[in-house]
Amino acid sequence: MKISIIGAGLGGLASAAILAARGHAVDLFEKNDHPGGKMQEVRINGFRFDTGPSLLTMPFVIERIFELCGKKTEDYLDWVPVEPVCRYQFSDGVVFNNYYDAGKNRNELLRVAPEDVEAWDEFMDYSADLYRHTSETFLFNPLQRPGDFNLTDLPDFLKIDAFSTVAKRVDDYFSSPRLRQLFKRFTTYNGSSPYLAPATLNVIPFVELRLGGFYIKGGMYNLALALARLAEDSGARIHTGFPVDMIIPDPARRKHVSGIMLDGSLFESDVVISNSDATDTYLNLLPDNAISARHRRKISRIEPSCSGFVVLLGIDKTYDQLEHHNIFFSEDYENEFRAIFERRELPEEPTIYVTNTSGTDSKDAPSGCSNLYMLVNAPYTQNGQQWYEWTETYADHLIHTLENRGLDGLGSSVIERKVITPADFERMYRSNRGSIYGTSSNTRTAAFARPRNKSPWFDNLYLCGGSTHPGGGIPLVLQSALNVSTLLQRYDKRV
Repeated sequence: MKISIIGAGLGGLASAAILAARGHAVDLFEKNDHPGGKMQEVRINGFRFDTGPSLLTMPFVIERIFELCGKKTEDYLDWVPVEPVCRYQFSDGVVFNNYYDAGKNRNELLRVAPEDVEAWDEFMDYSADLYRHTSETFLFNPLQRPGDFNLTDLPDFLKIDAFSTVAKRVDDYFSSPRLRQLFKRFTTYNGSSPYLAPATLNVIPFVELRLGGFYIKGGMYNLALALARLAEDSGARIHTGFPVDMIIPDPARRKHVSGIMLDGSLFESDVVISNSDATDTYLNLLPDNAISARHRRKISRIEPSCSGFVVLLGIDKTYDQLEHHNIFFSEDYENEFRAIFERRELPEEPTIYVTNTSGTDSKDAPSGCSNLYMLVNAPYTQNGQQWYEWTETYADHLIHTLENRGLDGLGSSVIERKVITPADFERMYRSNRGSIYGTSSNTRTAAFARPRNKSPWFDNLYLCGGSTHPGGGIPLVLQSALNVSTLLQRYDKRV
């Protein structure tokens, strides 16, 4: 079959590799000059920054993709565990190093939250149970047709704790305010609020803290480059700098698309796969009359995940206070999420995530220097926001906040500085209102009602990426590509 893929994010690249390896004629079109979607890197005068995902989990999903293409992962990529997984710095000055090593982590707990040492183990067992009940039933299942959900799966599905919230369940386990805050942060991995998202998302700590967190040698962006190379080695053609104007419905065949419009010309395709945001795909890449007005209204009401305000700093010093991954928690976590999701404003007292990859890989910064990636959860874009006026003032505010939290002289040490706002994410990646994690999970059912990997309106239109099932983050985005390949096999047997 002749397959066209829109967007060279991780989902699009993985789809291209798998389907080309199966013998299909695959063309992938990317509007930007480099593959990777939101996974990018920036190089400035000797400093290198990853500007997308900064932590790799569930690497076995990557290995599966390479195996399907008949290749060895180690010929393309190498990753190493990060230890400690993260350093948490609380507003009262207490520091907690979260280790993957159980013995080291227990010693940290005895120092920081001795009252909750046993609660930690109990919560992690609960998180492991959630993984067992959700992995095959939900995460690794395309959930496209009734047969994808067997009756034998029902007992598992009823044990995924979907009727409580992340915050409530965390509070049930822990009395330490520090550990309560720590475990509530994991919902930010998919851009949601712990006070609104279903407790099912408490599966995330198991994935990171029991299965392990990793860093890709040479930079996380090497994953995008490796997948692009894998796709091309498998026979796919990648065209960068080629924006797709529209997906064209087939006038002669009901529920079919005939291809994509490129620079005013039809590129005929047997199958189209969109790695663009699902909302953007349905509302902007298809003609207005391709989907009913009722369905268009429903799609337009899908809540995006939060966005992010990013500051890249190349500085002429190093800090012993920083590990590879660092979280500087705000004092009032609940108010911070109200600002983002209710008032739709940048939090005045934000939690700041800081990655310092130069501490792991000295090539990421000149000698004696550091490359700091700073991320604050931010609201998605809407009318009335003035991102370009806020860019420098809010970046200054974040630097000042970190100086007050122990990074003395940070502002005066800056050599290079670059800011990326939600408006930039919307412009560069056509993400729905600048969201960086796809669709939010801020209702009891949102996590399970993401746009499916096959369009309900067209038999030969498929979707992958963080805005689709099963969700955002590297492993789930790659799983969406595996879902597409499974669904396309079913379609291929019909045509």
